[in-house]
Amino acid sequence: MLFPAARASRLLLAVAAFSLIATAPSAYAQASSNQAHDTRISSLLGDLGKTQTPLQSVISPDGTAVAWTARAANRGYILHLSDVNRPDSSKEIGMGEVVDPLCSSTQPMWSPDGRSLLFTSTCVPKGSAPQGQQVFIWSKDSQKTKQLTHVTGSVDVPAWSPDGKAIAFLFVENATRSAGALDAMKPPAGVIGEDGVEVQRVAAVEVASGNVSVVTPANLHVYEFDWAPGSDRIAFVAAAPPGENTWWIAQLYTQDLSSAGLKASTPQSILNTQTVTGSLHGLQIALPRWSPDGTRIALIGGLMSDQGSTGGDIYILPSTGGEPKNITPGRRSSPAYFRWLDDSKLYVAEHLGGSARITALDAATGQDVPNTGVVFPETIGAGRDIMSVSLSPATHRVAFVRSSFEKAPEVWAGELSNLKQISHLNDSMKPGWGKTEDIAWENEGFHVQGWLLYPANYDPAKTYPMVVYVHGGPSSASQPRWPSAAYGATPFSALGYFVFMPNPRGSYGQGEAFTQANIKDFGYGDLRDILAGMDVLEKRFPIDKEREGLTGWSYGGFMTMFAVTQTHRFKAAVAGAGISDWKSYYGENSIDQWMIPFFGKSVYEDPAVYAKSSAIEFIKNVTTPTLIVVGDRDGECPAPQSYEFWHALRANHVPTQLVVYPNEGHSFRDPGHRVDVLERAIHWFEERMPAK
Repeated sequence: MLFPAARASRLLLAVAAFSLIATAPSAYAQASSNQAHDTRISSLLGDLGKTQTPLQSVISPDGTAVAWTARAANRGYILHLSDVNRPDSSKEIGMGEVVDPLCSSTQPMWSPDGRSLLFTSTCVPKGSAPQGQQVFIWSKDSQKTKQLTHVTGSVDVPAWSPDGKAIAFLFVENATRSAGALDAMKPPAGVIGEDGVEVQRVAAVEVASGNVSVVTPANLHVYEFDWAPGSDRIAFVAAAPPGENTWWIAQLYTQDLSSAGLKASTPQSILNTQTVTGSLHGLQIALPRWSPDGTRIALIGGLMSDQGSTGGDIYILPSTGGEPKNITPGRRSSPAYFRWLDDSKLYVAEHLGGSARITALDAATGQDVPNTGVVFPETIGAGRDIMSVSLSPATHRVAFVRSSFEKAPEVWAGELSNLKQISHLNDSMKPGWGKTEDIAWENEGFHVQGWLLYPANYDPAKTYPMVVYVHGGPSSASQPRWPSAAYGATPFSALGYFVFMPNPRGSYGQGEAFTQANIKDFGYGDLRDILAGMDVLEKRFPIDKEREGLTGWSYGGFMTMFAVTQTHRFKAAVAGAGISDWKSYYGENSIDQWMIPFFGKSVYEDPAVYAKSSAIEFIKNVTTPTLIVVGDRDGECPAPQSYEFWHALRANHVPTQLVVYPNEGHSFRDPGHRVDVLERAIHWFEERMPAK
């Protein structure tokens, strides 16, 4: 339920759910055409649209070179190669004259010997037929590129075998849409839940011959995998199809895999979180990683609401199976990504409050290795996985993309104590919003943290309105990052608002107990944390209490809907892709399995716990004018949830408006829709919280 980040595809929505909003696209078109565009917002988003965001950065095994990708003007994503010691030496790894100049090359990964670089690309030579994304290899010696695969389907997350003889990747044969819960779902047709189910499996290609084999069985949807150090096995997290709905109950498997012909054996389940005892029972697992000696597998386990939004504790178990050991119990942070440094140490990136921290941990004790921790009050990441860091264990050099409210994203590399800026894509970009402050407060025994954006051109002698922006998830965190040209916090700051981005209980950053503190309590403890944070801010800053608004997307949309039933403190609200009735939502959404860990049981077994946190149950309390926006093909938070809330507010004579955007999923793709949502939200707040 993240916006804009989780990466997991979902099932189709139920036909009945969509029938409620069948006429919405034409209604949106009429409303949109009658609305004059706000030049302030189009200008701001236009400037943000100039940001060039690197997608991936990977450091070579010897720590001397970084491969990274970024979009070029009037082109797709381009693969770059830079010398860590001479960052100004960057060059493109070209594909020659291609059919489509907007084609892209992404997902680079160095071979174990550092002599070759694999990547995926949609580029094909001029005169050839497009084939979709394929695996390519660039040779450092010959400086030439060759295409390795010619498959039909989606290709994702390629990884070299440690012996360099094969490349494995996630593969959906004959894929018909972009995988991911944020993308628009297929229009419902046929036998729902049975027709058109696409299964993601592990495929592998021999580097020498180009022969491709699909190695995992068709009865398992694979989410992520890792090669064993001997190149003869893989470990992977998987569950029975449909994969959109079963990541939350996925198991850890290992499978023998001979590099000679890539012949696979039957997978062996070595960890089932539904049956295991101890602290991992009923929780989610992610990022399986073999130890260098092949005897153990480490992973992250915790209460995670979305695949791709990772946080929890680090567990280690024997690679043959056995009881997993939590090596970080009670840790006051949330590990999100890790790599083995050697057989005794792990290299970890974690949420610490709303910041990122990189450190080394003793694999036996889980304690920090002295003098290794560095805190970054920003967002970091090297690729697909949240907070990922590309690491050269031999040199302890790293590479990743850094971004904050003050600095646009760029690639950095080197030793943690001496990072060098590798890319210079956005040196001219300057923030058009106010400065940032890290805010901390105590509430009901919890240490809580959040971020405050000042209004642009802040004058302490004036009073200002404030918008509270609640993140998605709930297992996530607001972190400092340069904004994209989409709905978010910074445009409100740019237009003269304080913007408060709290990380209440249920968020990452304060340890697993804090993340689990909103189980069976959605909307209550987390709302009290937010209101307590607002109390702190009102005492410290010139905030007009009569001009406070609330907004959020996904879980933040739910919190917006629920909060206005519990308090009259907010004078206006904007709910993006929210949830108004957890009981009906259970039967409408395509990801119902995520709800069991948070609510304890299914809605059919315990409807009361779902009703307790449903805004619709308290709808008669609402007086706050509320704008509601949603995509008509949202599989994460289906449009009928927004329709139900709007219908109830209208029936109770509360000022409201519902806007349904055609052909949009949980994350809006159409630039026009992105502008329209923000314009409507700004106008909604300005009309109800006018300047003084």
